[in-house]
Amino acid sequence: MLSNTTKGYILAAIAAASYGTNPLFALPLYKIGMNPESVLFFRYMTAIPMLAAMLMMRGRDFGLRRHQILPLVAMGLIMAISSLTLFESYNHMAAGIASTLLFVYPIMVAVIMALFFKERLTITTILCIVMALSGIGLLYRGSDGDTLSLVGTLLVMASSLSYAIYIVGANRPMLSEIPTLKITFYVLVFGALIFAGRFATGTPFTMPAASQWYMWADVVALALFPTAISFLCTTAAIQRIGSTPTAILGALEPVTAIIFGVLVFGETLTPRDMVGLTLIIVAVTMVVGGSKTGEYLMRLRRMFPRILNHVRHK
Repeated sequence: MLSNTTKGYILAAIAAASYGTNPLFALPLYKIGMNPESVLFFRYMTAIPMLAAMLMMRGRDFGLRRHQILPLVAMGLIMAISSLTLFESYNHMAAGIASTLLFVYPIMVAVIMALFFKERLTITTILCIVMALSGIGLLYRGSDGDTLSLVGTLLVMASSLSYAIYIVGANRPMLSEIPTLKITFYVLVFGALIFAGRFATGTPFTMPAASQWYMWADVVALALFPTAISFLCTTAAIQRIGSTPTAILGALEPVTAIIFGVLVFGETLTPRDMVGLTLIIVAVTMVVGGSKTGEYLMRLRRMFPRILNHVRHK
């Protein structure tokens, strides 16, 4: 039977992989004239009934205590900002580049935890972050002449920071007593209200035309995979293994993008891509290894003096 920690790593990997399908379902909706706010509003509103059904199937109630409402409103706001800035960045740069840049958030999570919550940055954690980000950098295809948009880059950085804050916030004691499913449900509810507020203040509301009924499949998929499944697994993983390991395992999202590129769009893997994928996989393996990896590294370090002494005595 799987341990609670192992389940946390699996959930974090599922969350990252499912979140990586955002461009796959969002970009076709952009092509038919929908704006980011409308895409996200339908994404949230379609996911909410899914989560409500899960809550009822598990016999959970929808009640909240008074002191729980404000933190959940804040979490909904933070997630809405993260989603909106990321989706808006797709209008300023290639979605693959945006998804790659998004993954500075593990560094932001580690720094926030170290600065504000006194979490010690171990050598293993730092090494995993560096390896994962190096792998992501290699996956970035900059040889096609694309230039980074300053506006797009700033939007992605805002999305990354707000997502890092969400990951840290989901691990705070004030939310630990709320079931994971209920947290995710209310994050989406309050997030949808924020998008509705934007429509009320003048943002255009767009949706697929009657002749484009088939595009609703993209809306449902967007609600199911990178929303309901990803948000739920992220929160569950954080509560099992903590914010920093969950954030680092999020580096699997670019891997998902590569896989979809090969299987769906017929792209090929270059040697550079293979090196990047290898670095990410090794980093993820080290995260899963946890303290045991640190022990192995320490044993390796202790071997060197012995080897040197052996050479000297020769």
